[in-house]
Amino acid sequence: MRPFELDALPLLSRSTVVREENLREDVERQLELWQDGRVIVLDPDGRTPIGEQGTLLAHRDAKTFGSEPPPEALLLGEDGGHGWWAIPVDYEVDRGGLDWRSWQVIPSLEGEQWLDLRMAGSFLEASCAGLFTTAVALTSWHKRARFCANCGSPVLRVKAGWATQCTGCGREEYPRTDPAVICLVHDRPTASRVLLARQPIWPKGRYSVLAGFVEAGESLEACVAREIAEEVGVTVDDIRYLGSQPWPFPRSLMLGFAASADPEQQIRLQDGEIEEARWVDRAEVKIALAAEAAGEDHWLGLPGPTSIARRMLESWTAA
Repeated sequence: MRPFELDALPLLSRSTVVREENLREDVERQLELWQDGRVIVLDPDGRTPIGEQGTLLAHRDAKTFGSEPPPEALLLGEDGGHGWWAIPVDYEVDRGGLDWRSWQVIPSLEGEQWLDLRMAGSFLEASCAGLFTTAVALTSWHKRARFCANCGSPVLRVKAGWATQCTGCGREEYPRTDPAVICLVHDRPTASRVLLARQPIWPKGRYSVLAGFVEAGESLEACVAREIAEEVGVTVDDIRYLGSQPWPFPRSLMLGFAASADPEQQIRLQDGEIEEARWVDRAEVKIALAAEAAGEDHWLGLPGPTSIARRMLESWTAA
């Protein structure tokens, strides 16, 4: 049995933006970056305009939004000599921001289309993928963090969108990330089969590797063993780390693992969570990948190309 590794970074883990914590409190430098800055706009569904070539994020000149960053502007960092920002374009008119309805009548750039991160993440270049992922993560957090967890008062955005401050007790909060494990379980001793499962809410025929959220006081390895035992009743060994990918839907960090298991174990499905689980041959996974690439139907539907689950399966089949 030869251990496999990820053959490339997960697509949403690619990033070239320079993140500087000190910059988030340097108002003077922020104003400088705003003057020739670039803005990623996100509509209420988390979509942004993508250029027709599919490699460059269609962006707006920052000064379109005023001579200085509005309160809703989120500083993503510096990349390519420019400051990069994100602005959600679902402002309320009475907050003095840009109304989404008025934004819709602004002409689009030639050839652009509005896509979300799940759809566009697989064909964006590294810098754009990293910027878009960070923009989605920050805006998702702010949508769910409008009130103080300590006293319930409204909060204000501070540090260029990388923190909030309570208007009541003054407490500062920072973006939340929820760790989740995702594990490719292969058989032993040959590693020629992979354990795939499907949730009841997924489209018919769609399968993936197993995943679950880390509980309080739990190690990552313990979570891997627990989640797989709970979801399919299988005991795993040889747990090892592969890599990670942000998954801001709304605020997860997917931590990829591999593990082995005895395929003779009885599969016991977790009621309401797993509809079906099966061992699938490596050759069958390769056929499914080839069929998808050719635009053909196959009984085995695999995770989307933006996900770390897809990268794990592609790496395993190529090992």
